[in-house]
Amino acid sequence: MAFPSHGSALKLKNVLLFLASIVVSVLVAEAVVRYIDGYRMFAVQIGDPEGSTTVDPAMLDKFPLAAGVERQWFFSEPPPLPNRRKTDPEWQRLFHSIEDHNVGGMDFRPADVFKAWNSAFAGDPCKHRFLRHAPGMLYLYDPPDGEARPPYRYMPDATTPTWLVTNQMGWRGAPIEVPRGAKTIRIVFVGSSTTVGAPHLPFSYPELVGYWLNRWAESKKLDVRFEVLNAARESVVSTDNVAIVKSEVAPLRPDLVVYYEGGNQFELHTIVDKVYPKSDAPKAPPTVAAPGWLQAAARYSAIAARIRAAVGMTGPAQDGREWPKPDYKLQWPEGLDETDPDLAYPRLPVNLNLIQRDLDAMRTAVQQVGGDFAISSFLWMVKDGMVLDPVRHKYTLEQLNSVYWPFRYRDMERLAIFQNRLLAKYAKTHNIPFIDTARYFPLEPDLFVDAVHTNYAGLRLQAWITFNLLLPVAERHLADRSWPRPIDPAAPALPTITPRKVTFTCQ
Repeated sequence: MAFPSHGSALKLKNVLLFLASIVVSVLVAEAVVRYIDGYRMFAVQIGDPEGSTTVDPAMLDKFPLAAGVERQWFFSEPPPLPNRRKTDPEWQRLFHSIEDHNVGGMDFRPADVFKAWNSAFAGDPCKHRFLRHAPGMLYLYDPPDGEARPPYRYMPDATTPTWLVTNQMGWRGAPIEVPRGAKTIRIVFVGSSTTVGAPHLPFSYPELVGYWLNRWAESKKLDVRFEVLNAARESVVSTDNVAIVKSEVAPLRPDLVVYYEGGNQFELHTIVDKVYPKSDAPKAPPTVAAPGWLQAAARYSAIAARIRAAVGMTGPAQDGREWPKPDYKLQWPEGLDETDPDLAYPRLPVNLNLIQRDLDAMRTAVQQVGGDFAISSFLWMVKDGMVLDPVRHKYTLEQLNSVYWPFRYRDMERLAIFQNRLLAKYAKTHNIPFIDTARYFPLEPDLFVDAVHTNYAGLRLQAWITFNLLLPVAERHLADRSWPRPIDPAAPALPTITPRKVTFTCQ
């Protein structure tokens, strides 16, 4: 047997060291790019970027802290969720199969197969407008009241391929305390996608609010624990939330329910003189499609994701200004005061009559079990005359100019301000807390993913502002000893579900 000479061994060693240095350099570069772009640092599959986790300290200084709050708390986060576990490999395979062969487009997305659909809502899946695009299977549950709302719940006790982590109720977040402790103050947030948050982000904003409430309680040496839960889910409207509050939230006997929503029913077409068909809406400027191998690599590498984005930027030049809109006239309801809206006005814009009725129903359901109801103002990233970066703010630009086409920025801004004014008056009229987060949140496009959804930096800032505004409400209840409430021995068990898997073949 021949052995390599000393010189050959030295050359081989140098080659191996050189290759090792390249590998280390690539790994370091990958870690740096993941950090800069806000990806999950140690995940094999990286999903979507989370956005910057940092907020300009100057933004924090513009907002007054509640009494007893320490500024450095903002830079801390909760511990990892104890119920996060590895995703079922079969679910992961199914997710990517739908992703690669998506026949339903935005009607049925890969994540939709991991929801428990209301059987009364689903009916015959093959006859359903979008469930017919499911891959021959769905998870269903039977609603106790037989009603078709809400249309779905998240799968309970699950970690989905989108990294959504759910508890016993199928709500996002940590397990619910069972039995509820005598010193536990239970707060539940309800709403839509802007409340539940992007599933790949480590926490939703209600979870951060709960974490900081407990830090405050610990600093005050209070013998209480805040359990903040998130019952929200994407795409639902106020009427769905009525059903959620009645059937899911109220049985938990919450001390406080906070409602945050304002985008899914924001429809301007009822107060314009001419309604243009959606088919006339402009499409986003085309981009160059990345090759399949690069799209696949981008699932696992932040560097590959950047290259994919660079390829997409080689298409036609885009302009960050508002796109041209057809001429129309906004017909403001006669006699309706924009600065002091009449809650009883019969033709309020953007569905505010319906939303008020649904707020009444939610407020009543919560008060019937001894809890309080609160509403929050809603964040909109829209301002007349604003110019966006066509790359960094791509989704905001497309949403405002395509999804909400043909409405002008100035009209959307006007209606967004009016909506929050009406919500404020509703809260004042009914003597309930109004969490005016939008008043203090900076109109900074780098904090948003699109016109209504924040990135992780924006989410953290939203949570911080909400926490500071919510704290005086908690202090009042603690001062008069109405929180924590005595345990109700008649409280029902958690209204959990047991989804069943059904298969079908559509002709």
